[in-house]
Amino acid sequence: MNRTVFNSPFLLGFDHLERLLERTAKTANDGYPPYNIEETGPDRLRITLAVAGFSRDELGITVEDNQLVIRGKQTESADKTFVHRGIAARQFQRAFVLADGIEVTGAELENGLLSIELARPKPESVTRKVDIRNGSAATQGRAEGDRQ
Repeated sequence: MNRTVFNSPFLLGFDHLERLLERTAKTANDGYPPYNIEETGPDRLRITLAVAGFSRDELGITVEDNQLVIRGKQTESADKTFVHRGIAARQFQRAFVLADGIEVTGAELENGLLSIELARPKPESVTRKVDIRNGSAATQGRAEGDRQ
């Protein structure tokens, strides 16, 4: 593991952020398949991947530990004989780290483009009243519990 700013003794409990950065760095190196990320509205995103040659059955989309993972594996048919093969039938895995609260709402494959819709639902505002106890009553209750 590389030394990062998160190894500072003043930043406790940020191990998960360090792991997310490492996962992102590992998956960012491969440029296949190319993709776009566009904002389609307030709190809505669309990731579009160019997956020409892949059928719906040869693609898989999963969400694993706040990470969107798209996998593709083409099955080669034995009945084809190529004179020239310029379109590679290669498998791929592309991963995107999702922020907390981001949900995958759907996916569509059309004309060789796989579009994945993402949304960040608005958090509900929760207000809760916290009762304040009398300090002497809390001390007295503990003393009574100690005698039992």
